[in-house]
Amino acid sequence: MLALPAALGEDIYGINDRSQLAFAERILRQRKCNEVMLSGVTIIDPATTFIDAEVKIGMDTTILPFTMIEGSTVIGEDCLIGPGSRIISSQIGNQVTIDNSKVIDSQIADGCNIGPYAYLRPGTELHQDVKVGDFVEVKKSVVGAGSKIPHLAYVGDATIGCHVNVGAGTITCNYDGENKHPTVIEDGAFIGSNTNLVAPVRIGRNATTGAGSTITRDVPPFSLGVERASQKVIDNWRQRRQKHDNE
Repeated sequence: MLALPAALGEDIYGINDRSQLAFAERILRQRKCNEVMLSGVTIIDPATTFIDAEVKIGMDTTILPFTMIEGSTVIGEDCLIGPGSRIISSQIGNQVTIDNSKVIDSQIADGCNIGPYAYLRPGTELHQDVKVGDFVEVKKSVVGAGSKIPHLAYVGDATIGCHVNVGAGTITCNYDGENKHPTVIEDGAFIGSNTNLVAPVRIGRNATTGAGSTITRDVPPFSLGVERASQKVIDNWRQRRQKHDNE
């Protein structure tokens, strides 16, 4: 049987060392970028963009430089991805923005805004129009439509309802040293900045937690949960301290 000629000369390059392997991989990645661009996707700089063979990207999406899209990822239409983002085996809806963030085995619905510097770990599910902002980590949690976790927060093993606001510095204390426990935040709740939610705990619908609180018990719907030590004010502290230092 006669061998058929290669369609392209580069198809028969030999790979004998790591340098040649990198060269061959660059060829395949360039082919994938070309395929994606011909389907209606904008890639600003194909030389710094890495897209795996199984990835699917919808029309009018823009991929910014230094972005890696890996595994079985599917990205919808009219999204803005990058710069500097890494997405692994995740499902991304339409009109989603992911800026300088890492997303692994997660589901992101239409209209979500991620980053910069967010980290979505496996099991994360974001419903429509969710905001996950800078330096926010989410793990194995569901976040309802219209909810916001704008910055500096950790959400793990949690279920968050719709239109919830999670203040800066909030964490779900989900691990007791042996087991993980769930946190539930119902629709419309407002979580004040620097709240520690010690799981298992439930924050009811339209409830509020006061900033700086450590919440260890359920907060009923429409209620305010506050836990703070009483503030002390020591008059003339600076003068008294200076006097003590001079003695």
